[in-house]
Order: sequence, then C-alpha cells, then structure tokens
Amino acid sequence: MMEELHSLDPRRQELLEARFTGVGVAKGSGINESSNQSLCSVGSLSDKELETPEKKPSDQRTRKRKGEQYDKGGARSHKISDYFEVSEKFMMCVANCDLRRQIDEQQRALERYKERLNKCVTMSKKLLIEKSKQEKRTCRDKSMQDRLRLGHFTTVRHGASFTEQWTDGYAFQNLIKSQERINSQREDIERQRKLLGKRNSGTNKRKSKTNGQDNEALSLAEYHEQEEIFKLRLGHLKKEEAEIQAELERLERVRNLHIRELKRIHNEDNSTFKDHPTLNDRYLLLYLLGRGGFSEVYKAFDLTEQRYVAVKIHQLNKNWRDEKKENYHKHACREYRIHKELDHPRIVKLYDYFSLDTDSFCTVLEFCEGNDLDFYLKQHKLMSEKEGRSIIMQIVNALKYLNEIRPPIIHYDLKPGNILLVNGTACGEIKITDFGLSKIMDDDSYNSVDGMELTSQGAGTYWYLPPECFVVGKEPPKISNKVDVWSVGVIFYQSLYGRKPFGHNQSQQDILQENTILKAKEVQFPPKPVVTTEAKAFIRRCLAYRKEERIDVLQLAQDPFLMPPFRKALATGAGPLVSGSTPSTSSAYNSSASN
Repeated sequence: MMEELHSLDPRRQELLEARFTGVGVAKGSGINESSNQSLCSVGSLSDKELETPEKKPSDQRTRKRKGEQYDKGGARSHKISDYFEVSEKFMMCVANCDLRRQIDEQQRALERYKERLNKCVTMSKKLLIEKSKQEKRTCRDKSMQDRLRLGHFTTVRHGASFTEQWTDGYAFQNLIKSQERINSQREDIERQRKLLGKRNSGTNKRKSKTNGQDNEALSLAEYHEQEEIFKLRLGHLKKEEAEIQAELERLERVRNLHIRELKRIHNEDNSTFKDHPTLNDRYLLLYLLGRGGFSEVYKAFDLTEQRYVAVKIHQLNKNWRDEKKENYHKHACREYRIHKELDHPRIVKLYDYFSLDTDSFCTVLEFCEGNDLDFYLKQHKLMSEKEGRSIIMQIVNALKYLNEIRPPIIHYDLKPGNILLVNGTACGEIKITDFGLSKIMDDDSYNSVDGMELTSQGAGTYWYLPPECFVVGKEPPKISNKVDVWSVGVIFYQSLYGRKPFGHNQSQQDILQENTILKAKEVQFPPKPVVTTEAKAFIRRCLAYRKEERIDVLQLAQDPFLMPPFRKALATGAGPLVSGSTPSTSSAYNSSASN
C-alpha cells in the first residue's frame, strides 16, 4: 500500500492535491480538521475519477483554482507539504494496522504451538508413566521368582518384638547339600586310605618264605593301584568343590542385588511419591533409586529440558524442633550453593533446587547409570591395580579442580559410596557426588599455614578421615585439603586389598572409643594380592600420619605414580625417550611386581 501511494504519476498526484485543497476550502477548518477530511476524501476517491480527470467540468476546475488562493475567511489555503504530512500519518496508520494484524496472527500461532507442545508433553508423560509401570511390574515379577531361588526375608518374633530374618532359597540349599556330599565323600576316601595303609602293613608281616617275594610285589601293586584311585577321586572332589565355591560366590553377588532390589521395592511401595507426581510442574518422578536417612532419590524426567535427572527429596522429621529444621535446611542450601557453581566432567552436576513444603525440599542432580564404588567392592571384593589407578587418577583430577577454583573447596566426605561408576564397572568413568560436608576455604576462615578450623568435628565417615580430625583439645582441630588426600589413600588401599587399612570390621563407635585412627601411625600391606612397590609408596604418601609430612592435593596431582610414562621418565631424570623405546605403564608394573 505504501509503495503504491509513493509511486503515483504526476497527473494523479496533482488531482489528489486539488482534491485535498478543495475540501479544506469548503469546510474552512484548521489543518488538523482538514487533514482528517482530506484523508477521507482520498479514501473515497474512485479509481475511475482519478484515471479520467478530463471529464470534469472546466468551471469546477476554475473554482478550485480560485479557491486555492483564499478560503471563506480570507485565510491562505494549505501548502502541498501538509498533504504529505497527512499522507505519512495515513501510511503510519496503515502500517500499525498491518503490524497489529501480524501480531495477532503470531499470537494465534503461538497459542497453537503451545497447545501442540502441551499435547506432546502430555503424551510424553503418559508414555513415560506406562513404561515406568511396566518396568515396575517386571522388577516385581523377577523378585518374586528370585525369592524361591535366592531367598527372602521372614518376620520372626522375639518376645514382644519382631525382627526380619533372611532365609536362603533352593539354589543356596542345593549348593550346601553338594558341599556336604563332597565333604562326606572326602571323609569316606580318607577312611578307606587309612584302612588300606593298615592292610598294607599287615600283609607285609604275614608274607611267607616260599612265595613271599611274589606276595609282597602283588600287595604293593594293589596298594599303589588303590592309592592312585583315591588320589584321583580326591582331585576330582577338589575340582568340584572349587566349582561349587565359585558358583556360591556368584550367587552371593546375585543375592546382594536381589536383597537390594527387595529393599528398594519395599521402600518404593511405602513412599508418598510412588504414583508418578510431577514436582515443580517440571520433574516427572519415574521410580525410586534409593533411600537414605532423611532423603529419597528418584529417577525423574525433566519435561522442560527433555532429559533424565535424579531428584533427591529431603524430608525432615516432623517431630524436630523448628531450630533443627532450620539448621538442616540451611545446611542443604549451603550444599546447593557450593555444588551449583561446580562444572567438571568428574563431578555430578546439580541443576536445580526447590521447596515442596515446610518439611521437604528437592535437589535435582545429573542422572548417572550404574552403581557406586561401594556396591562394586561389595560385589567383587577388590579390583586390579590398573583399574584402581584409573579411578584414583579421575578422583585426583576432580580434587585438583576443587582446589584451583576460588575459593577452594575441601570435599571432606570422600568414600566409595560417594564415587559413582558411570557404567557400573571399574574400567570406565567416575563422578564424585555429595558435597553435604564440604568446606569452603575462603580468606576469612582459611590460613595457608595452619589451615581452617574443623567446626563439624564428629561428622563424616571415620574410616576415611585422617588423624587430625579426631584430635580433641581446647580449640577445634585445623584441617586442609590434605583430608581428601588421606581419603584417596584409604580408597585406593581398599580397592586393591578388599579391606580398609584401619578399623576394618569395626563400627564407627568402636573407632571413636578405641582411638583407632589416632593410633594409625603406619600402614601395613598384606602379602596377597601382589601390589607394585610404586602403588605401595603412593599409598604411604597419602597416609602419612602427620599432616605436615603428607602431600597436598596439588602435589598429589603431580605424583609420579599418576603421571603418564613419558612425564614420569622426565620427572625421574631419565632424559628424553628414544623412538621405539617408550616404556609402558604395564611393563613398569610388571617389573615392580617381580621385585
């Protein structure tokens, strides 16, 4: 429209001007009034009138020319520039109308898109819930089948109280019967061997003079023949016993999974969030992953970002005092603020935080498949040195990041339960989680020489804390990032040997009462399994009793044991590596192990 009006030919423009000035004279109004009327005249002028101006009477044109000079009041007529002002206003009105029309269309389109998106989200929720329900049914069916094969919990009454007792299934009972049969056969063979020995000695005494040589040779042949049969039978029983033992260990690992699943199902069935609610209008809860003291962790789906997440629901005890609830909530908010700012591939990301009510709130974390290191060690007891070294390298990499940011952070609660194995195996990536006890080393509380005061003495997992955390005095003990270095040494030792270096098979209360960690002045290594000298030296550096002698996190990151082979050679002064003679880590391990 605007292009059309601006591209008028001169004759048509002259007619429009004449029309405009004529209306102004007739009405005798001001510029504003004349402008509005001229705008109407332009709109009412037909194309035919514009195209055939020669048909107009000449006297009419004469009157218009005379009227161009003066109006009825003797005032001068409007200038041609007034027409263009009106034209611009007209164009602006047209443009505004067009913009309003476009905005309305866009709003209608936006509403349609919102409606479609809501339908997609609704359908996604429906499909996710159906899939989750199907998975729940499958898990429960499998658990019911495994109850007979692997075992189940039974409620036993002891006086006025009831306790749950585990009863093994038929798979374990069959293995126990097979073991008893092997033991019975072994005892029978040993008894027959003793009788054979007695018969052999009695036969030698009763041999005759005439044919004594033949009887003695026959007796020895029979003895050795029978002895060989007994040895073969014992060897076969030993092999069968080893197979039974291997099967028993495998079944124990499966039983651990079964027990864990039974507890998870029980906790899920008793949870208030079991019916797939959508929290904060965004997070659709699918199924329970685990339950702690005051929290439940659900696998959920983020409907906004379209990704799986782990939602940790913190539920406070309603019987707590308001002061205790406030402290717990303050502690959780502090953890959220610390964790929210962290961005590292070896640290679980924290996405969101929100409250449900006065007694519960949620944190939304990155979802990781697999289990934690603690469960892996319970299943497999230990791991190879290469696998353990890989895990320690990743942990140290994350600790280095925590100490390079400002302000630095002490994790303070490093343990196998807080180390997630992304794919559930020891040969993959790991992620560190749970910053609930972490310490911020800001300028106000941290001193580079003495460290910072431990204000939460008594908290944490005692097997993985260094001696300085247990010192009791007039003032709180001083700690630094060397607390995490000690934890790394304990985790590595436990991964290699299948047991903790200090306080193994002790409870936290026993460790505290017996001052186990305060007495842990030197670490001892069992002869089996075989571990390289380099690994033992690394563990000793981490578990140095005095914190002044213990390396810190940044020194730990540069430790020769964790370096690549070429950097290790340069650090030890071996000089540049010659092409074709690059030493491998495995060869270094083998040479150390042979020593």
